[in-house]
This record gives sequence, C-alpha cells and structure tokens, in this order.
Amino acid sequence: MEKLRDEFMDVFGNGDIKPREFFAPGRVNLIGEHTDYNGGSVFPCALSFGTYAVARMREDKKIKFYSKNFEKLGIIECDLENLVYDESQDWANYPKGVVKIFKDHGFEINSGFEILFYGEIPNGAGLSSSASIELATSVVLKGLFQLDVGMIEMVKMSQEAENKFVGVNCGIMDQFAIGMGKKAKAVLLDCNTLKYEYAPVELGEASIVIANTNSRRGLADSKYNERRSECERALAQLQKKLNVKTLGEISIEEFEANKNIIENETDRKRAKHAVYENQRTLMAFESLKAGDIKKFGELMNESHISLRDDYEVTGGALDTLVELAWKAEGTIGSRMTGAGFGGCTVSIVKNENIEEFIKNVGAEYKGKIGLTAEFYIADIGDGARELI
Repeated sequence: MEKLRDEFMDVFGNGDIKPREFFAPGRVNLIGEHTDYNGGSVFPCALSFGTYAVARMREDKKIKFYSKNFEKLGIIECDLENLVYDESQDWANYPKGVVKIFKDHGFEINSGFEILFYGEIPNGAGLSSSASIELATSVVLKGLFQLDVGMIEMVKMSQEAENKFVGVNCGIMDQFAIGMGKKAKAVLLDCNTLKYEYAPVELGEASIVIANTNSRRGLADSKYNERRSECERALAQLQKKLNVKTLGEISIEEFEANKNIIENETDRKRAKHAVYENQRTLMAFESLKAGDIKKFGELMNESHISLRDDYEVTGGALDTLVELAWKAEGTIGSRMTGAGFGGCTVSIVKNENIEEFIKNVGAEYKGKIGLTAEFYIADIGDGARELI
C-alpha cells in the first residue's frame, strides 16, 4: 500500500487531501456454475488477492481513473455530470458505470475524485476482475462521500452497472461473493431470493488450488448470452406445465418427468445442466458442513462433466487441465470455474501432493496445449472494504 500511495502521488500529484485506501477481493466459485441467472444456488468464496484502490476527493466535477494494469492508457478522465459508456475508455467503464448507478439511485456524489487501481487478478481468468473493480469503486464511494449504504445494496448496484452500463448480462454471484466474503468461509447463495448461509471451508489435510489456463476467454460474452437465451426458452416451455419462475426451483425428479416438453434438444441439455448443477451445489454445501470432503470432490467432478457435455462451455484448455488434475495423485476433485471457454480450474488437492501436482500437471498441460498454466494456492479472505 505504501508503494501504491507513492504511485498515486506520482500520477495525480501531491494535494491537501490525504488519499484513502480500499480493497475488493477476487472470487472463485467452488461449485454451482451458470446457475445464478437460472435462479439456482452458487457456492463461491472471496480470495485474499484482488483489486486495490487509492482515492481522494477533488474540488471540481472531474473524475480521473488510472490503472497500473493498463498504464499505457494513462489517466482516463470523465465528467461527473456526463457519465456515458465510451468504448474508447476501455476498463474505466466499469468504475464509471458504478458511479452512474449510485447517482441514479439518489446517492449524493457532489464532487469529482481521482482514483488509482491495481489489480492482482489476471484479466480474463474467470476470477472476476470486473466485479472486483466494481465493488472496489462502491466502497470508495461509500467512504469518500460518507454514504449510508449497506453491502448488499452495493452488490446489487455493482451488478446493475455491469448489466445496464457495460452491457454484460451477468448474474449476481460475482458481486455478492466479493462484497459479502468472509475469511475461511464460502457462501451458499440462493440467487433467486438472495438468502445466504456461510460454511467454514475446513479441508483437513488438503487445500484449494486454482489453475489459470492462460487461454483467453474470447467466446465467453457472446456464448454467455446465448446460454441464457437457451435456458429462457427451455423454462418458457416447462412453465406450460410447471408452476415455476426459474429453473432453480425444479427438482431433478420434476425435470426428468417433464423434460420432453422442451422441444429443442440443445435447450433441453442446457436446462438439464441448470437443474442438476443446482442440486449438486446444495449437496456440496451439506457435504462440506459434514466434513465429507471426498463427496464434495466427487460433486466437483460431476459439475465439470455436466459443463463439458450438457452446457458445452469448457473447451480444450479447461478440459485438458481438469483431466490432468483428475489423474494426478492427491486430487480430491477438480472442475472449471467461471464462465468457461478458458479461464481457471479449481481443484482440491492433498497438501502432501500439491508441489508434485503443480509440477506434473503444469508440464503435461504445456506439452499438450502449448500454454503455461499458473497455479495459486487459494487463501479465502474477507469481502470488499476500506483499509484502515
């Protein structure tokens, strides 16, 4: 933070107002993929690394953004009274969108400010760098302008910024996990009702290992919206017989009894994943609470197979990394995490095998795919906050 404070002064100059420091983590979803926008449950946790922000007020109406991750773009400037999406402003549309949504909701942001970001989350890795910068901006606004706003409200506004301002039709999981994360705990979130419950992540002699394929998620946004449409069509047909508002309300038994109502085979496969994955997530939560790590791992494996075969969002890099993990000694479970088409896998690996796991899986992956995977032993941390 001391280094970032110095860099803030280098970028924006010394001033009478002392800058303040904020942090929002990344997140990894342990299980429950592509269930959030289908009204199901997810089971993510916040990570100990994420996005740092150093910020201070200005006396005019200018907002100045700078990111150490995009230094070549320099300072990106906009006017508090004219917050519109501008493709040329690249990454800055995410924090700018949050400011716009806060204002739209009646929060008094009456002066400009300058803010330096530094993100430790690899962009495009599926660990939610966009939601992290949104929540970092939210806690900056709350702190600088002394806003009376709770975390869940900030979570909702951050999601709204990504949906309405940036135009990515994401569910609420990423923002919720980043805003509401707790150290050493994962959160079971019902995305339909926003009811949530924490579970301690006690893995005994094992740890969570995240592996970044370093395969860019080029198709993720377009395919994401396509999958949403396929699920919405399937739901509309099921609603002719079932009194439900979302696929997340449907049990496996109900789905199997009524799946033939869905005329299109592809839509049927997408709905099957949403229904089964939701039930797997609930079972995984109970398994973790009961200390049954073996069962938890089996459910992770089943999740990946469903994402590969029924939802078709994995791709060669993710499948290779997961399949190598399944074969490695000490792996309890492994699956893709995030939107898919690249990004990361999440595995539970026995501590005694982690070093060999990283060495062997990494070498075989490079040999098969030609890319170098990066591995992180995940430490579960607290949610977005001001650093005092």
